[in-house]
Amino acid sequence: MEEKAGKIIAVQGAVVDVQFEDEDVPAIYDVVKAWGLHGDEVVLEVSEHYQHGVCRCVALTSTLGLKRSSSCVATGKTLTVPVGKGICGRVINAMGEPIDQKGPLDDLDRVPVRGVQQLVDDRGFGDDGEEIRYEIMETGIKMVDLLFPLIKGSKTGVLGGAAVGKTLLILEIIHNIITVQRGVCIFTGVGERIREGNEFYYELLKRDLLKRSVLVFGQMNEAPGARFEAAQVGASLSESFLDEGEDVLFFVDNVFRLAQAGAELSALLGRIPSETGYQPTLASEISAFHERIRSHKNASITAVEAVYVPADDLTDPAVVTIFSHLDSIMVLSRDYVQRGLYPAIDPLQSSSGFIDPVIVGEKHFDIVQEVIRCFQKYEELHRIVAIIGKEELSQQERTVFDRARKLQNFLTQPFFSAEIYSGKKGKYVPLEKTIEGCQQIISGRMDAFADEKFYMIGALDLENM
Repeated sequence: MEEKAGKIIAVQGAVVDVQFEDEDVPAIYDVVKAWGLHGDEVVLEVSEHYQHGVCRCVALTSTLGLKRSSSCVATGKTLTVPVGKGICGRVINAMGEPIDQKGPLDDLDRVPVRGVQQLVDDRGFGDDGEEIRYEIMETGIKMVDLLFPLIKGSKTGVLGGAAVGKTLLILEIIHNIITVQRGVCIFTGVGERIREGNEFYYELLKRDLLKRSVLVFGQMNEAPGARFEAAQVGASLSESFLDEGEDVLFFVDNVFRLAQAGAELSALLGRIPSETGYQPTLASEISAFHERIRSHKNASITAVEAVYVPADDLTDPAVVTIFSHLDSIMVLSRDYVQRGLYPAIDPLQSSSGFIDPVIVGEKHFDIVQEVIRCFQKYEELHRIVAIIGKEELSQQERTVFDRARKLQNFLTQPFFSAEIYSGKKGKYVPLEKTIEGCQQIISGRMDAFADEKFYMIGALDLENM
């Protein structure tokens, strides 16, 4: 497509106004290239149209050195991302460019990051009247497999404030299921720390999992446009593998940063915020992203998303907006972290849409109900115990209290991804062993053992108790 020249008329941080001749005005989401300090290329994306051929663009790279009246070029193309088997094992940025110093990706086909949703009619959604089949993906993490089973094609959220273990839990899920599941892992780092991305890359490299993974990063030091587009790039990659019949494990860290980048862009573009303080387009941006995560008859995209909760406030408007698109919600509790219970998932604040006898089976369902009942009773009693002591409880209440403590400890687990921090070797626990262990504690067979015996162990082993 023919490139068309324009000129920059204003630069306001990450927002650049560019003027073209009326007949040369590029379309929304088209890429415009300019040149900044030392001739460095600046990538702009058209966001809005104004009168007299003016386009308001969002910068995806640094605007350092851009000058008024300097020239720029409309490429006539939207942002694209390389796809195919050759992308596996590579690290790319929001522009689809490699950042792992392993050479260019020029020989790969590219698909547009935006406008992909227009192809939905060709791909199709439905199962043509076939019965829906739920396939459980075992993670080997006791708390997750028991209370929040990961279903192929579902969306699972890991919610929590700062430093409660969201990224570590996602790393453990990746480690445990990518080794046994076929398909591809797409990891998208949206607005998180460079250090975390670096550690994650070398963790995959060390465990020989990189060859089946693609990493996309738009980290917190980058422009808000790059952070926002990184999530769309990850979704486009997932869709491309889905079309090839591959099962995709799509991990996003962190979806809240996607909403936050959208809020920054909205403010830069001069839009009036909503009553909650967020961008007026919050709901549409979050839903447009989540609607791209779906399944075919022969393949699926299974999403696990970290969601930062500002100030541990679960009623934050952005967090609530993300809630409505998730099938399972795991809320990480700071109280659990302080008590050393890892993973720090609060089972009473969390929920799963798949705890159903039809999906998980009667035995699993019954055990979950008993475990939740124990935790609810414990929540009622532990404040009383803190004031008057356990001795004042009735015998029945004392029994339930002790069993709930044992269950809490039993559902902790040493992680493979945390071995360097904890000094304990990671444990993988099959679902059958988790259900069996919970059943033994609930039935009273473990009443004679101290609570500490159940802390940070794998499967329940009577011989080593």
